[in-house]
Amino acid sequence: MLEREIHIGIAFATGRKSFQNVLNAYIYHLQESMLLKDRNVHLHLLVAYDLAYAGTVLSDYTSVRPGVLEQFTTVTFLGEDDIDRTAQSLVQSGVIEAKEADLCFGNGYASKRNILLYTALKKGLDYLIFLDDDEYPMAVTESKNSTLWSGQHVLEAHLKYLRTSDMTNGYHCGYISPIPYMEFDNVMTAQDFQIFIEALSNDILNWDEIKKVIDNGGITYADKEVLIEQAASLVPEVNGAKFITGGNLGINLTDPAKVFAFYNPPGARGEDTFLSTCLHEVNVKRIPAYTFHDGFSIYSCLLQGVLPTRLKRIGSVDSEEIIRRFYNACIGWVRYKPLYTFLTRPKEYVQIMKDMKEKLKATLPKISAYFNVSEFANIESEFIRYESRVQEHLSQFIKTKEIWERVKQSIDLASKEST
Repeated sequence: MLEREIHIGIAFATGRKSFQNVLNAYIYHLQESMLLKDRNVHLHLLVAYDLAYAGTVLSDYTSVRPGVLEQFTTVTFLGEDDIDRTAQSLVQSGVIEAKEADLCFGNGYASKRNILLYTALKKGLDYLIFLDDDEYPMAVTESKNSTLWSGQHVLEAHLKYLRTSDMTNGYHCGYISPIPYMEFDNVMTAQDFQIFIEALSNDILNWDEIKKVIDNGGITYADKEVLIEQAASLVPEVNGAKFITGGNLGINLTDPAKVFAFYNPPGARGEDTFLSTCLHEVNVKRIPAYTFHDGFSIYSCLLQGVLPTRLKRIGSVDSEEIIRRFYNACIGWVRYKPLYTFLTRPKEYVQIMKDMKEKLKATLPKISAYFNVSEFANIESEFIRYESRVQEHLSQFIKTKEIWERVKQSIDLASKEST
């Protein structure tokens, strides 16, 4: 007896035309395996695109190669107008109120991930796999004389483990951290930078891990044991959160009760971080599938088969763009840390916020001087602004979860009415 048909969504929330090359790479890997030959497996492509992020046009996303396109049973592209129409349809049908629409389907990457989730649920897909447009299906390890590369069957690994999990999350290597390689001096010592990182740190971001990355020239290498053993493990819960990442992420849609909305405070990132706090009753597995994060967009040649024998150190003196990326990441971290801390360490919240303010005040002048960028001083004011609004953001987060439950229920009711 044949296994039942399985419908898998491959989802991108993207603003780069390079997503096409990444998509091609994943399909080529699938063609190498036997998955595409299984007539019971149906792939569906879902893309939520942002034309403003990098000045792209619609055709940068929709002009998928015919040989790639034919691998999908359905293809769906969702722009800003499509998200607005979906939100207005839910308002008109009485599922949500007009003032609630922005919480689930407003601006930012949380709303793009939510529209992809909503569309996948409406289509009745079994699984949805989120891929990032700057992560490639390969792993890099360090040997004595050179780097070693291995292809990764990312989609196959998610499919294998989603059958017995609510959520699957793979590993990441490459340029994961936005923190560049730095040589410390009397302007900013290693201790100064450690204090600064401790101010921003949480259960996910911490000095010990950051120091390893800096010492490696900004590079995170794949764990050889993970590649060899090929074993999955349960993601542990730490302070009420099971850490997951927004990319290389699989979600089992067959039990909608365990499918949660993404949220981030306005103007911040961290939508995967806040999703992590919703997963108490969710079976989350870390699966043995790596993606290479090309965080500085310098290794697109990997997708053309050019495998460097050494990876570059990404130093803060290399370009203004690298410093800008680090600055933007710091702004993002301080914007979401107050709410994340309130959710995960409520009893320690007041003291943690006090310590954070003191550490920022002590180190930001040195950070600004080291990078010769006065804007780093803005980090303190952004922290004060978001810390003062933590109760507002908490209310938004709670409301987003309530709205999402109504949205899911409306899909279930519509499905029952159509049968």
